[in-house]
Amino acid sequence: MNAKTYIFLTGLLLVAVVNSFGQVKKPVRIEAPNKQTYIELGTNKQGELQYRVFYSGQEAVTWSELGLQVNGITAGAKTVIKGKAQKNYNEKFAWPLGEDDTIVNNYNEVKFSCASSSLQFNLVVRVYDGSVAFRYEIFQQVGFQNSSISKENTTFTFAQPFTIYQYNQESVFTPVALDSLTKTCDFPATLTNGNLFISIGEADNANYTKAELKKGDKPNSLVVAFVRDKEVKVGEAFQTPWRTISMSKTAIGLHDYSKLYLKLNSTSLKEVPAWIKPGKLIRAQLNTQSGLECIDFASKHNFQYIMFDAGWYGAEFRSTSDPTLVIPQIDMPRVIQYGKDKGIGVILYVNYVGLKAKLDTILPLYKKWGVSGFKFGFVDGLTQGGLTWLVSAIKKVNDYGFILDIHDNYKPTGLSRNYPALLTQEGIRGDENSPDAFHTTVLPFTRFLAGPADFTFCYPNEKNSFSKNLKVSKAQQLALTVVYFSPLQSIFWYGKPTDYTNEAEIEFFNYVPTVWNESHYLAGDIGKNISVARRKGDAWFVGNVAGFEDWKSSIQLNFLTQGKVYTATVYEDDGVGSIRKRIETVKKGEAFSFDIKAKGGQAILIQPVNN
Repeated sequence: MNAKTYIFLTGLLLVAVVNSFGQVKKPVRIEAPNKQTYIELGTNKQGELQYRVFYSGQEAVTWSELGLQVNGITAGAKTVIKGKAQKNYNEKFAWPLGEDDTIVNNYNEVKFSCASSSLQFNLVVRVYDGSVAFRYEIFQQVGFQNSSISKENTTFTFAQPFTIYQYNQESVFTPVALDSLTKTCDFPATLTNGNLFISIGEADNANYTKAELKKGDKPNSLVVAFVRDKEVKVGEAFQTPWRTISMSKTAIGLHDYSKLYLKLNSTSLKEVPAWIKPGKLIRAQLNTQSGLECIDFASKHNFQYIMFDAGWYGAEFRSTSDPTLVIPQIDMPRVIQYGKDKGIGVILYVNYVGLKAKLDTILPLYKKWGVSGFKFGFVDGLTQGGLTWLVSAIKKVNDYGFILDIHDNYKPTGLSRNYPALLTQEGIRGDENSPDAFHTTVLPFTRFLAGPADFTFCYPNEKNSFSKNLKVSKAQQLALTVVYFSPLQSIFWYGKPTDYTNEAEIEFFNYVPTVWNESHYLAGDIGKNISVARRKGDAWFVGNVAGFEDWKSSIQLNFLTQGKVYTATVYEDDGVGSIRKRIETVKKGEAFSFDIKAKGGQAILIQPVNN
């Protein structure tokens, strides 16, 4: 990790001037390093703590409420801002498991010391270029030894009507006007009025509840809601998760904030351990022969893992199924050793029932077996109790030296910064749930802004088209492995390895990596299309994807190195249900034109010509 630079301002504790109503005479402004983004914070005449956000000369969020209800007291009501402490922060840290191998973390922070009745609390605000983040801190004090939060009053109010892309966990996306919103929406939530694009997110949720957004009392507003728990139990001192607001004038500009959640999680790690290996996997059938064949396939196609999914130790939801015992159809020691001989790791699925009963038993056991990683299934990623248990389990898996993939309803909040073995998670409608081309072109602007997602690709073969699952073309499947980010990619979720004789069609999977040196969103609109370029070493990979309409356009190859000549190997739909491969010569600054049919795609490998 690169050295951190801390700049602490003198006079850290400044007493605010308040009138008899507890209203700050002038709202406190906190600016981003580039001064184009800032937040204003103060209290109104009733002493209610409020904020608003400006971005690039316009008011993105108008005056909105802040606060919590703790033990019957509303933190944020009748509030006196007693002081503030300010610091500027600038660091770079290496992140070899990401979309970019180096992350810049540069922000200005103010911690406000506040009092509401007998409750003392802090409001911590950070302002980045294009983003703001804030959280509440309750510190140890008399009368709040065993506290509970019954409500979070955090509100997001907009001066104009906005459309939100509503979804929950693995559901479809529904664009709906804020004032017509009847359901809740997960974080991160994406909104737009056509001129401004906003993502409202959450970071560092280690022991809270899975809060969601619902329609607020005011027009064009959203409020944080506890959907799964009536209250959140906390100790003498606690921090809530971060609430974030990121803004852009373009849809693709929202990608600039996809690493915000990592930045907002602190860590004691000096570097990502070398044993954590990203990679691609193929899922095996539940027998020894399939395991061996998958290992051969993985070795041949530059994959790193195979996975035994639900059923390898019996029916997954039964308490009588024992994750320490393998079904007779699988010779697990033989498969694991064969994988080691070929350099391929084995990942094992364990359901929540088995995890709750035997996690502490199977961790040393699987280490003895030589297992490479876990896939958690059907965990509780919704309630405070479930999340608290889950984070403790993530830590244990990380400390034991296993990589981890969490499936079903869990979505990330940046905890991989502290537990990098957590490579990916689901919390997404992937191929096994039959997403259409609208869904595949909404995801890059919504759920993927929170972090990696395991999309579970179901690429067809000559014996099975997986028509029930696939609603997009073969080339779009190839391209989505570039567009969608996940350090652990499940490339072949269904299908037997011996059925994949269509080598020319799946060739691109041999080359595409899962982590990157740098990434750029080149073009796109929510639910319409997307173009992403990513670099690994000196090779560039580009994914172009169309939604329900044909996409005829071009991208500028400005990301290439000046003076070099490259070959672009293009994998695209041939119009008759297969993949056409062609090669072009390209250079920096040139325009690369394409004409992609609805639901189609294009995957491109760009490599420098060796002179």
